Amino acid sequence: MKFRRILSIILVLSMILSLSACATNTGVKPTDEENIDAIFTPGTYEGEAEGFHGTIKATVTVTELEITDITVEHTETAGLGDKAVEKIALEVKENTSLDVPLVSGATYSSEGIVAAITAALEKAGADIAALKSKSVEEDEEAAADIEKTADVIVIGGGGAGLAAAVSAHQNGASVIVIEKMPQVGGNTIISGSAYNAADTERQSSLTMTDLEKQTVKDIISSEQTDPEVKEWQETLKKEWEEYLASGKTGLFDSPTLHKLQTYNGGDKIGNIKLINTLADNTLDSVEWLEDLGMEFKDYVFTVLGGLWSRAHKPEKPLGTGYIETYMNYIEENSSDIEIMVDTTAKSFIVEDSVVKGVNAESKGSKVTLNAENGVILATGGFGANVDMREQYNTIWPSLKDIKTTNHTGATGDGIVMAEDIDTSVIGMEQIQLLPMGDPETGSLSGNIEQGVQDRIFVNKEGSRFVDEGARRDVMTKALMEQEDSYMWVIVDKHSYPTGDTVNNFNESIDSLVEAGRAFKADTLEELAELIDVDPDELVNSVETFNDAVEGSIDDPFGRTLFDNKIDTAPFYAGARVPTVHHTMGGVEINEDAQVVDNNGEVIKGLYAAGEVTGGIHGSNRLGGNALADITVFGRIAGTSAALAK
Repeated sequence: MKFRRILSIILVLSMILSLSACATNTGVKPTDEENIDAIFTPGTYEGEAEGFHGTIKATVTVTELEITDITVEHTETAGLGDKAVEKIALEVKENTSLDVPLVSGATYSSEGIVAAITAALEKAGADIAALKSKSVEEDEEAAADIEKTADVIVIGGGGAGLAAAVSAHQNGASVIVIEKMPQVGGNTIISGSAYNAADTERQSSLTMTDLEKQTVKDIISSEQTDPEVKEWQETLKKEWEEYLASGKTGLFDSPTLHKLQTYNGGDKIGNIKLINTLADNTLDSVEWLEDLGMEFKDYVFTVLGGLWSRAHKPEKPLGTGYIETYMNYIEENSSDIEIMVDTTAKSFIVEDSVVKGVNAESKGSKVTLNAENGVILATGGFGANVDMREQYNTIWPSLKDIKTTNHTGATGDGIVMAEDIDTSVIGMEQIQLLPMGDPETGSLSGNIEQGVQDRIFVNKEGSRFVDEGARRDVMTKALMEQEDSYMWVIVDKHSYPTGDTVNNFNESIDSLVEAGRAFKADTLEELAELIDVDPDELVNSVETFNDAVEGSIDDPFGRTLFDNKIDTAPFYAGARVPTVHHTMGGVEINEDAQVVDNNGEVIKGLYAAGEVTGGIHGSNRLGGNALADITVFGRIAGTSAALAK
């Protein structure tokens, strides 16, 4: 259920740790002494505009020469959109300017609050064009250089970096985290949030199907050449036999099955030792997050391309729960953990072949950060760097015009910086696309699917064209073969029992329909007319799917993941296109998250975690494995660096 929040922007600084170090009044505010003409008609004015989740209402109080207060009423996403609203309103007030940067990952919320304030200031008689072009005065003197020391320096304030920071502190280290963006969160905070872990307690409520049983048997009997993978198969065989003997009916799973699906799903080129470490530590890391205060729902589901129902869903929307959990811990231990936003790493400090720190820049200042124990690289991938994608892509057609789900800061800087010290970089050509991008933005928002089992994909003719439970690369390649690389996701009331039921991005289906981002109808024929597909073909596609659900036919595309039929009105459709989602390549690490050089030797003092690393996922990452990856290896990197001698 949506909620309304009325906040005073004057009070928000204490709420936003990531902004407290960088929000300063550097604007030029004219005074009466300067004898400058009034720019506002004094008073209090209201303005409204649409944000990401509805109307944003701004109440702005002005004197003749400055903005004295802004209060905002909105329903933007907690932990992301609300932070953008607070940050931008504060900067507008402090600088008496509408020329403020938008918040990465919260573009719609950012644009909405700027538009609402603009509407209010128009009523105050302001020259809007002048306020939009008003420059902020730079300090005449160069900012002083900064030098700091901590046990562990973390580069990157996304999910991997913050997990590493918390883990390092838990192991006795003082920590400094630097983040080049104005706020922490990275790709994690705008993610779909699914986290894979074999969790028999949560999975016990799911009844295992005959098709799922056959999947396990096929994995056990599949041909493998690597000795360790063959051992996985033998272990899985024993686990499966024990499951059958127990008489249980709940969904079978184990870290071993997770390993084999991850390995097979990446075309058997993923690093076996890293996969082993990942799957053996995913559930423990869920429990670690819960110990830190994070809440997950009491069920699991199959996320797009996840291949199995082991995805954990946080209580809070998108990836805000992960970031808020880490930041709550960091706030409570702020004497030992410092966050420096707007701070860009430029190079490593290396002495006698040991990484001893980081050279960085922040708002014109030179920043020197010395690490007593080690440096952790957690800067993410390069999905938002078009030139870098084109440089390394050898698998897909040109990605120049393909949008991305990534935030604007995912530009591969850390990988390039690591290469300068002879770091081994692997798998850079392995770039993951999803078939689930918003046609306008490329983002994951607006996606109406709730899980794999209860939805189908149809092209512009209304025809199915792929196993909707397949690997992500398989589905995307099939989509690219359709007209305009364009498809519709089709669901029914099973996915949205009520109009205020939200998707995985906290958007209600009614709000998506109202915004024209989804379509709703009482019959499939009516839905076909709304989305301009052949009604007979759409009906046939749904009926064939329903027949496969009940087992009267084999699915024509070999699909094995089913739950409910699509047979209950209302019916919904949402448009999707290919989008760049994840870069599997990056710096090479070992099981202790130590970075390896081009000779296969550990680079002392340097650790890495998250999407900046390569080798874990092979040619294709399973859906739900990214959040597990950054948490597991973020924890390991933090521990390894903290305990280094």
